[in-house]
Amino acid sequence: MSTPGRGLHGHVLESLGPAITAGEYPPGSVLRTDELAQRFEVSRSVMREAVRVLESMHLVESRRRVGVTVRPANEWNVYDPQVIRWRLAGADRPRQLRSLTVLRCAVEPVAAGLAAKHATAEQCAELTECALGMVANSRGHRLEGYLVHDVAFHRIVLNASGNEMFARLGDVVAEVLAGRTHHRVMFEDPDPAAVTLHVQVAEAVRAGDAVRAEELTREIVVGALQELDVLSPEP
Repeated sequence: MSTPGRGLHGHVLESLGPAITAGEYPPGSVLRTDELAQRFEVSRSVMREAVRVLESMHLVESRRRVGVTVRPANEWNVYDPQVIRWRLAGADRPRQLRSLTVLRCAVEPVAAGLAAKHATAEQCAELTECALGMVANSRGHRLEGYLVHDVAFHRIVLNASGNEMFARLGDVVAEVLAGRTHHRVMFEDPDPAAVTLHVQVAEAVRAGDAVRAEELTREIVVGALQELDVLSPEP
């Protein structure tokens, strides 16, 4: 998964990427790199570097005698964390959040069940620490503090599953959780029932109870999906 760099080409990406994912440049649009370099007041080499990153995300492709063209949305690397972030910042946020949360419903319960079988003592301790951190930050509108522990919790579950494919989804889940928080697509204080469920998942993983860990995690992600119906309904 690509990560846009800092500096001038990063500045270009943070303007051009969201514009592409928001549909300001429809599929098939030709991006004139010389014109864009002038617009962003950067050199051609900086512009080429930005285009290379966009190509790695499958947002654009370079064609001889045509130039840089925008690819259809169904060809984008929708698992790229930056693409997710850009899409969550746009008007398509409700559909994107639902799509990603459905993915979580399919993956995370299974990952939790596997984590109960494979987690190390260190991972179990870290999971418990994260769950308690979520409890400590679940009141008083401390969403940023809550987010830190929430992201870490779900990363640990995915990593502890022992499945490298699940583990690679850690950045995807992190962007979903961050997007919900930063765009205020969650309640000012997290649902107490959901917080308790995280504590119970940590306990189930520590106890090696795969069935319970899977069931509890399914409650968490299905609950998140139901919250979207209230806070970010699809048009």
